[in-house]
Amino acid sequence: MSELILIAGVDEVGRGPLAGPVVAAAVILDPARPIAGLADSKKLSEKRREQLELEILEKALCWSLGRAEVEEIDRLNILHASLLAMKRAVEALVTPPGHALIDGNRCPELPCSAEAIIGGDASEPAISAASILAKVARDREMVLLDQRYPGYGLAQHKGYPTKAHVDALREIGVSPIHRRSFGPVKKLLQGS
Repeated sequence: MSELILIAGVDEVGRGPLAGPVVAAAVILDPARPIAGLADSKKLSEKRREQLELEILEKALCWSLGRAEVEEIDRLNILHASLLAMKRAVEALVTPPGHALIDGNRCPELPCSAEAIIGGDASEPAISAASILAKVARDREMVLLDQRYPGYGLAQHKGYPTKAHVDALREIGVSPIHRRSFGPVKKLLQGS
């Protein structure tokens, strides 16, 4: 009998925000312990994501998080920072996968074979699980950052470029967790 190849699902969250890190997760699900209700994290309520997070943490064979910080996003660009966060998540898995399914159209350089799947967070359970873990982790971090950097509304919009966030940037100025290479922040820093 051939040996089972462990497959990791990999996804990231936080490409669009003006503030905070990009966070990725890698998850190897246990085929013997299926999880009902896995879906693209963006399609689930916050409460449902948190319920599924607990089930994923309990039932997955292994999982890990990876991230790229604001400085790395500004230095590398958001695409390469996202790929770096995904690479870090896969490399942090306690059990190395034989193959990785990556949400999107690009694969990071990995120590295993990999396949990019557009819309994979909606069609592949392992990618859905990774999407949920990454989203819950990043959202929690943005709530904590809201306490450290009050006034921007980070707990509400999680750093995305809402009108309230852009208005707050104009009033308060740019914080250390804002991405200086992103248009609205860059314009403010250039005084335009």
